[in-house]
Amino acid sequence: AGTFTMGTPGDEFYLVDDEIQHQVALSRPFYMQTTEVTTAQWKLIMKAAPSYFKHCGQICPVEMVSWNEAAEFVRRLNLLEKTNKYRLPTEAEWEYACRAGTTSAFYLVPGLGPDDDPLNPIAWYADNSCVDYPGGEDCFDWAGKQPGCKGCGPHPVARKQANPWGLYDMIGNVAEWCQDWYDQYPPPGVTDPAGPAKGLNKVFRGGGWIDSPERCRAGARDSFSPGGRGFAIGFRVVKDL
Repeated sequence: AGTFTMGTPGDEFYLVDDEIQHQVALSRPFYMQTTEVTTAQWKLIMKAAPSYFKHCGQICPVEMVSWNEAAEFVRRLNLLEKTNKYRLPTEAEWEYACRAGTTSAFYLVPGLGPDDDPLNPIAWYADNSCVDYPGGEDCFDWAGKQPGCKGCGPHPVARKQANPWGLYDMIGNVAEWCQDWYDQYPPPGVTDPAGPAKGLNKVFRGGGWIDSPERCRAGARDSFSPGGRGFAIGFRVVKDL
């Protein structure tokens, strides 16, 4: 539990008008899953995995799952463990956990020089997501891609450096569904925000292997239909204490 400034500073690159900074208090502690839900974890609960990248492997993040399907995974996980403590994170919880006490666009790691790429040590994103397994998405002509790279996609979880709270791939690899319906942020000074009661699209966060740096910022927001699927969208779960 704690208080933090959610949203994006006015001087950060590629600021969007739905990222207005505001103070948020989270009154209840929670566990955040260390990695994104993997294909192996998905199969244990849901049997067949829907992932587009069939050859990425069992410890790659599951993708091509809708918000509705992620919610069903959580429901079945609770049934399996005879609890009701597992759920998707709220958008505020997600950003709090992603930032992990930092305030920059990306959580930084020690030892970076002024000219170093701040994303490469922590995230798989558009400039470094080259893969050597069959079925990678064509990215030969992407700007920033290393020479000779023809296929891009997600990577096994926890291969990049964790954030200061020990969470891997909060930025990049696959974006992650949150509990909330998408809307503009509430006024400052809110406690335990959970988004509007209804809406058209659900929030997802963090950017993925296909995204440019501006979409991988800690404050960047995106949304999609709860029934929609994307080959760069997955999720992780939280557990109430």
